[in-house]
Amino acid sequence: MSNPITCLTKKEWGIWMGALLIIVVSNIFSANVNVLTLVASCVGVTSLIIAAKGNVWSQILMILFSILYGIISWQFHYWGEMLTYLGMTMPMAIWSTITWIRNPSESGKEVEIQQLTKKHVFLLVTSTTVITILFFKILAVLETPNIVFSTISITTSFLAASLTMLRSSYYAVGYAANDIILIVLWIMATIKDPSYFSVTIIFTIFFFFDLYGFVSWRKRETAVNVN
Repeated sequence: MSNPITCLTKKEWGIWMGALLIIVVSNIFSANVNVLTLVASCVGVTSLIIAAKGNVWSQILMILFSILYGIISWQFHYWGEMLTYLGMTMPMAIWSTITWIRNPSESGKEVEIQQLTKKHVFLLVTSTTVITILFFKILAVLETPNIVFSTISITTSFLAASLTMLRSSYYAVGYAANDIILIVLWIMATIKDPSYFSVTIIFTIFFFFDLYGFVSWRKRETAVNVN
């Protein structure tokens, strides 16, 4: 539970501040300034840069982001996104917070990375398949717009959240895949309502931050294995 801000390097400070600037500017120049979207995106970006450092505060911020993003999705009737973040990502972020606190690295400043086992992989594949089928049926009943992409988003979100809980460096790959789907979803939303353009920008930034998170975790994982 160390102060996450003090863990950031000068380069990471620059990346973080640059991303926040882009988000603010994109909101200002959108059709309508959406305060909720602006706050959610700033919280999300901060969560990701801290997650790249393996700091547990990233999961606490993810809980807050899930609530805010769930409300944004509800406003556009993206029921899949709302259900995913409020009913799945948020509870799993709470669980991840507990798991990360209980499994610190030797330095105590970050979470200890865990290697996936065959059992983990089997459970991930099985549970993801069940979740995908279940949520597809729920989304069909709710007549969710762009149901195919919404369903894929649920699949990738579940995988990413599960890998985060398992403290695997591949959590970031799952979120990066989810970002691509969300970029497509919010481009479709932007076509109908230009005010959602800023949300598209958000997930484009998230994509690069998640790639950075994967690289950071892999470097730390490699260093630990060498030692």
